[in-house]
Amino acid sequence: MRLFVALDIDEAILQRLDDYVRTLQPRLPGVRFVRSNTYHVTLKFLGEVPTPDAVRESLREVRASAFQLSVGGVGFFPTPRAPRVFWAGIHAPALPELARRVDQSLAPLGFPPEREFNPHLTLARNGSGRPRPLRGERPPQAFAQLPGIVASSPAPEFGTMTARQFFLYESKLSPSGPDYRKLAVFELA
Repeated sequence: MRLFVALDIDEAILQRLDDYVRTLQPRLPGVRFVRSNTYHVTLKFLGEVPTPDAVRESLREVRASAFQLSVGGVGFFPTPRAPRVFWAGIHAPALPELARRVDQSLAPLGFPPEREFNPHLTLARNGSGRPRPLRGERPPQAFAQLPGIVASSPAPEFGTMTARQFFLYESKLSPSGPDYRKLAVFELA
């Protein structure tokens, strides 16, 4: 099973993100925008795990309080001059600590700690979205126009929510995109 740990985004914020993306799509044919029903804030990607039972039990030990999370601003990985991923920013001072606690809970199971926690919501990918293109990958020309279009508009604000839970997800990849299924929910105090 391909697993990851993540926070969900409130419906009102998802709707604002959807509206924003819809304003961009007509000007950027060929850009592969992410489906809004897959937006989430990844706390830790685990990859292939034979059974989720031990992961689920370890995550039950994570203790953290609910916190405010704001979604706003947009940017690019690695840079606007060489965009591979177009993202919306996540602002939540308590979020890195939650990610660290998730990391610590899973370390005894052999999952290496994250090098750097950089919370964001991926809105679109250029080709594979990897930092460097895959051999033979030909990303759409329209993606190169995206930084200029975004820079000519005010920074968008999508809203604030209270994060009260995080989830263990299974991810199944298909030609039409990923399909996510919640395996467990973990409450934040």
